[in-house]
Amino acid sequence: PVTGHAVARVVDSRDPRFKKGDLVWGWLGWEEYSLVTFTEGLFRIEHTDVPISYYAGILGMTGMTAYFGFHEICSPNEGDRVFISAASGAVGHLVGQWAKLEGCYVVGSAGSQEKVDLLKTRFGFDEAFNYKEEPDLEAALRRYFPEGIDIYFENVGGKMLDAVLPNMRLHGRISMCGMVSQYNRESSEGVSNLLSLIMRRIRMEGFLISDYSHLYDKYLDVVLPLIREGKITYVEDIIDGLENAPAALVGLFSGRNIGKQVLVVA
Repeated sequence: PVTGHAVARVVDSRDPRFKKGDLVWGWLGWEEYSLVTFTEGLFRIEHTDVPISYYAGILGMTGMTAYFGFHEICSPNEGDRVFISAASGAVGHLVGQWAKLEGCYVVGSAGSQEKVDLLKTRFGFDEAFNYKEEPDLEAALRRYFPEGIDIYFENVGGKMLDAVLPNMRLHGRISMCGMVSQYNRESSEGVSNLLSLIMRRIRMEGFLISDYSHLYDKYLDVVLPLIREGKITYVEDIIDGLENAPAALVGLFSGRNIGKQVLVVA
């Protein structure tokens, strides 16, 4: 079966941690009913004064990915110059806002002018550009970061990563979150500028959000007040009906969505 992070209501339970009627989020099937035999990956939803769908995004895996991938891997400082690829996506638009809250200069890349405008007008990015209109990505990054990049939040890989590396500053940090440009290729693109890692003493680190699942309560303590106070803008792209799931999934790889793609099943 196809699975993913989802929000659900418990209809029956033999686990003492959950009772009938509880709302939970975790790894579940794309289906109206799921039989869950391993419940360690489920989290009970305690705060219902925010949209329940947020637990499939900013209050779930997506939000934790943005928060811990940025703060724990990148160790941001006020004034840092931050670049985020796929910046209008579910994780990227949150990373940019965390960076702005830390007092950083933030630039994002996206695949359309509409997304570029949203990054600057709605999500508070200082600058943004359409990578499809830049014949030379390395030169584009020099234009937006004449003094270099302190932090790169990586969502794309391939040519974008290759263009970023020679633009990094001394002791820069790269958080390896994803490589969406490579997932459907028959063969992966090589990266030719890896020498920059040595010469500029750059730290590049990958992570899985399961590395930080034990810090979930800490994350909620930080993010919930910001949501309630309107200090973080979160965008969902909601599609209704399981029959529309294939088109929604394919749309992720063509850049159709803005923000978190959510599928309403039942």
